[in-house]
Order: sequence, then structure tokens, then C-alpha cells
Amino acid sequence: MPKVAIIGTRGYPSFYGGFETAVRKLAPYLADQGWDVTVYSRARRGPNSGADRRVRSVITRGIETKSLSTLSYGFTSAVHAAREKPDVALVMNVANGFWLPILKARGVPALVNVDGIEWDREKWGKVAKGVFKSGARFTAKWADQLVFDAHEIGRRWAHEFDRDGVFIPYGGDAPSSRLPVVTGLERRGYILVVARFVPENSIPQFFDAVELLPSDLRVIIVGSSGYGGELDERAEKLSQTRPGVEWLGHVSDDQKLLSLWQNAGVYFHGHSVGGTNPALVQAMAAGAPTLARDTPYNREVLGDEATYTSPNAAEIASKLVKLLNDPDEMEANSMRGQRRAEAIYTWERVCSSYERSLRELIA
Repeated sequence: MPKVAIIGTRGYPSFYGGFETAVRKLAPYLADQGWDVTVYSRARRGPNSGADRRVRSVITRGIETKSLSTLSYGFTSAVHAAREKPDVALVMNVANGFWLPILKARGVPALVNVDGIEWDREKWGKVAKGVFKSGARFTAKWADQLVFDAHEIGRRWAHEFDRDGVFIPYGGDAPSSRLPVVTGLERRGYILVVARFVPENSIPQFFDAVELLPSDLRVIIVGSSGYGGELDERAEKLSQTRPGVEWLGHVSDDQKLLSLWQNAGVYFHGHSVGGTNPALVQAMAAGAPTLARDTPYNREVLGDEATYTSPNAAEIASKLVKLLNDPDEMEANSMRGQRRAEAIYTWERVCSSYERSLRELIA
């Protein structure tokens, strides 16, 4: 039975973000294929529903701050994994590239998902961007194989670090049937945004656009910064002062999120950096009519027939209203996204690609 250690996420099962969603799908899949799976975790916060007893969770220590959590937990996880010496390690995030020599010294090959181009993100200061760039250099030197969740990310790595890798995006869950509309909402009758509250996700521009929308429109805001701050305060103020605006914060209920996407009139996706975004893929699989910020990453995922906007509040507001008032285009937009998700972005395809890459490293 081959042994794999998964390092660099908040743990299993976790409902925090894209890496965590991928591990929730991948860990039991690997167990089904005969793997002994260990996922390194932080102290649990939130629901423990859906855990597979075959997946071992090892909690290590770290410093729980915005700038040090990934590095500190990654270090303690890598040290523990090196002692146990699994057959292969799956490492998430180039910030953990600093610890790859620890695994290498013990003969543990590493498959590294590089995530997005973190040093391009506005949320990080100069020092943090430098840390991520240095981590990427370590990753380029020490990783046995790289995973890019978008072809555009692969092109950046080829240009900046002269490294290639395998393309493995994220997947989406297509609902097997029409889900009930969340209480208080109407199908195709509301605007939805699901995002972490950081500038590069166009959250400030979206909030500006909400101020320009007709007051009778329903707007559902899902997400938070995770650390409080100006954008969280603004979301709360909008929900208190604008009729029809509701801020739900972070939603960990998968079925509720699927219902929100499936029944939305328009889903706004403002992510500007990263690669294949998990929320966008899930929105497509659920059939959400989507208005996306025009970026190379979003175009790679959605294709040329999707509806795009610049990060301009007036344009965002105008296109949201236009799509919400065009039922035919809403349904056409929904069908295009679903077809593309079924063709490229399924969890079965994603998990089998990871397993194949892990086995190749062992071989």
C-alpha cells in the first residue's frame, strides 16, 4: 500500500478554500485506490462532517497569523513527514518550498501544487511578496514535479523559472437535480458574489457597483477576509443600509452554496490573479449565469463565449442589471458554463490526474 503525505492545507476535512476543497475530494479518492493517506492539519475550527475514517489527520503546531501560518505549519508538517518517510508527498503552495530540502534529505519525492502567482497579489506587502518569490525559487530547485492549475500559470513558470509541470485544475460538483432555493430568495432573482475579501478579487469595485444598483434588486454576499477589516465592515454596512443586500459571511454548507449558485440570476466573479479558481469552476458546474472580470485566467476557464467586464463599478453594475433582465441570455450563459465544466473540470478527472502523478514519482 503506497503512502502519501499531504502538506500545506488547513487539514481534512476543511471547508476553507480551494486547496482544502481539493483535499476533501482527493484524500478519500486515494484511499479508494489503495493508498495510505495522511493529511497534515491545523487545530480544528469548524465542522467535522464528511470525514473519511480511512484518512489519517495529523495536527501539528504553528503560528496562527496572516503572514506566518503557512510557513510555520508547513515547517512542522514537513519535519513530521520526514520522520515518517512516506513514499511521496503532495505539497500545496510555494511558500512551503523552503521545506522541500527536508523531505529530499529523507528521500521523499514531492509533487508541488504551486497555486497562483502569489507575489502578484495586492494583499501582500513587499516582504511577503519577496518570501513567496523566494519560496517559488526553492520550489523550482527542489520539487520533483510541479502541478499548475491553469495553463497560464504554467507559462509563467516556464518563463520565470524554466520549469515545466502537469496541468491539473480544480473540479466542480454538478447537482444531480434542482436544489431548493434558499429561503427568502427567488430563482434567477438575485445577484451573487462568493469570494474572499481581498482587493484582487474586485470586492471594492463590486461593493461600489452595489451602490449603483436599483434599490429593489437582491444581492447576496458570501465571504469575508478571515481577519476582519475595512471590507468586512463595508459588507456589514451595505447589508444594514441597502434594501435587499444580505451578507452571509463564510458559508461552509456545501449544499447551501450549491443552491445559491444554481439558482442565482447572476454570479459575479472578480478574481484577477491565481489560475483556475475553484469557486468559478463550481459556479459553472452548478449552472450559475456568470459575469467575470476579464483576465487571461478567467478566459482560460470560461472560454470566449462568456460574459466579461472590466473592474469598473459602473460597467459592473450595468452588466449585472442587463444580464439579470435577459432570461434567454441567463439560460444560455448557464448552459455554456455547465457544458464546459462537464468537459474539462470534473473531480474524477482531477483526482485521477493527481493519483497518476503521485504514482509516477514513486516509480
